[in-house]
Amino acid sequence: MTPEMVTELGRQALETTLLVSAPILLLSLVVGLAVSALQAMTQLNEATLTFVPKVLAVFAAIVIFMPWMLGVMTSFMTQLFSNFQQFVH
Repeated sequence: MTPEMVTELGRQALETTLLVSAPILLLSLVVGLAVSALQAMTQLNEATLTFVPKVLAVFAAIVIFMPWMLGVMTSFMTQLFSNFQQFVH
């Protein structure tokens, strides 16, 4: 296994991780900004108020995006296992 192969495999793994986590992170960011804007408009500064909407949004995102996330991770692992002979060589 050459250093270039290790670097490419690491790059692909990081790319897959970012791709899979992006929808949940972006939705959490949007919900956090919306709740913060609502708190600023109403002058209601309660720290725990942002927690519940974010948790619900992340749960909903996981339920909605889980088939797609599993598909991306499965295709990465299938590609990794199908090229296993190149890595051991």
